[in-house]
Amino acid sequence: MKSKIHPPPVQDRILKRVRAQGRGGVFTPRDFLDLAGRAAIDQALSRLAKGGDLRRLARGLYDFPKIHAKLGALSPQPDDVAKALARETGSNLQIDGARAANALGLVTQVPAQNLYLTDGPPRRVLLGRRVIDLRRASPKHLIAPGSPAGSVVQALRHLGPSRAPDVVRTASRNLSDQDKRTLAVHLLQAPAWMRPSLSAIARINPEAPHG
Repeated sequence: MKSKIHPPPVQDRILKRVRAQGRGGVFTPRDFLDLAGRAAIDQALSRLAKGGDLRRLARGLYDFPKIHAKLGALSPQPDDVAKALARETGSNLQIDGARAANALGLVTQVPAQNLYLTDGPPRRVLLGRRVIDLRRASPKHLIAPGSPAGSVVQALRHLGPSRAPDVVRTASRNLSDQDKRTLAVHLLQAPAWMRPSLSAIARINPEAPHG
């Protein structure tokens, strides 16, 4: 009679997946629910953290940190933390206007805080001196969330009508054709004052109907 082959323990399967993705990854229990039930995943992650295989960043939040030869374990990227928190609740995520404007090169000042807008529950995580702050926002602030097109809307909202020509020039040059199509699809969700600028970026006629 052949002996029954048992699958490897949940801890081993979690660690195998984490290592396959490489150092720097940030995870929550939801990322592993295809491997076992929630209670078993929570217990396995807790044991991996206690054993030093993973690092516990906050309640229900873990990472597989990058290691620096002199500095040791490095802090995770704020965007990776925010995305993991959004995955945990199945929420959309959008960077705030100040960061969007900086990412587009429209302002040189780097925002002091890592602020994100979400349609999920708010969450604030402190990592050393860094704060990752997820704030609940209305749908009008989450147009094409998580996309370059959505970031352009956020930057325009932050900078206002006086800087709209700068946004148009920069975004027209930097957005891919696919991003411009995304912008066109979501055009009518934007405030009326933004639409001519967004239309110019998307290279479409602002009077044309949108399906």
